[in-house]
Amino acid sequence: MRLGINLGYWGAGMDGDNLAVAQEADRLGYDVCWAAEAYGSDVPTVLAWVAAQTERIDIGSAIMQIPARQPAMTAMTAATLDSLTKGRFRLGLGVSGPQVSEGWYGVKFDKPLSRTREYVEIVRKAMSRERLSYEGQHWTLPLPEGPGKPIKLTVHPEREHIPLYIAAIGPKNLEQTGEIADGALLIFPSADHLEDTAIKHIRAGREKAGKTMEGFDVCPTLPLALGDDVHALADMFRPYTALYVGGMGSRKQNFYNQLAQRMGYEKEAAEIQDKYLTGDKTGAAAAVPHQLIDSTTLLGTVDRIAERMQAYAAAGVTTLTLAPAGFTLDERVAALRAGTEALERAGLA
Repeated sequence: MRLGINLGYWGAGMDGDNLAVAQEADRLGYDVCWAAEAYGSDVPTVLAWVAAQTERIDIGSAIMQIPARQPAMTAMTAATLDSLTKGRFRLGLGVSGPQVSEGWYGVKFDKPLSRTREYVEIVRKAMSRERLSYEGQHWTLPLPEGPGKPIKLTVHPEREHIPLYIAAIGPKNLEQTGEIADGALLIFPSADHLEDTAIKHIRAGREKAGKTMEGFDVCPTLPLALGDDVHALADMFRPYTALYVGGMGSRKQNFYNQLAQRMGYEKEAAEIQDKYLTGDKTGAAAAVPHQLIDSTTLLGTVDRIAERMQAYAAAGVTTLTLAPAGFTLDERVAALRAGTEALERAGLA
């Protein structure tokens, strides 16, 4: 099992630290450094900045938002980053959520599965440097009865095939991801529930495409915090978990809330959402069960984290992405180093 690092969003007050964390991950032999975007920092700029100041580690978008860019623009960006980094780029895509898609980008959040499928098909076609023509439900290229002609990408990516990942949570999206992508970006993964909440759906998609799980990258992100008091460490992540389970999306369309329900927290997920959406964020955080946090993070001593890593590897994880917690750079770097030490103790390095 390989290790990755997730820097999250740029501009959160730790920008210099994030670069130092990425550089330390590069020195420690981490496999990939991911960055995110929502409605603040954009991913390509951050990844270019990190890539220019690292040597070996891959860089990946987790995610580039589908409603933010036309698919041909995403292909251009991916090819450029792959060329500039000599083959170190991984393209992660996702539809974002209804609030960001419609409120920030003005793109209707409808038919996300068919939109994602068409987007991936166009991106792959463009990156392969075919002349770009496409006729689908969401995109038609070139536009009919106009001056446009099929043209092809002029940039030559370093590799013929740039790894493409999709951020997926729901069963249908996971199945489609297994069918059309090279990897899945997962969030709030519990090793105990991973087979039922994710792997079996990905496997079904792979089988639909006539493929096995061989070569497919199952890539969840987990916060990591070092210490002896697991309950105190878990309390650090209560606001984070409450935000996603209670405040993301809308009452009717919150993918993270639905995931918590599938993990057996139906009553608790409803309470967290009710409190969060009525403005009681403190109450929502208090309502998050300790076990939900503990099972979707890596908390405790290096030995305890090593045991958890073994469980994730057994569940089918191939790249374990860490989000090292800490209020200072030294704390985050210590967590990062603990990740490599735990992987070695687990016998997975």
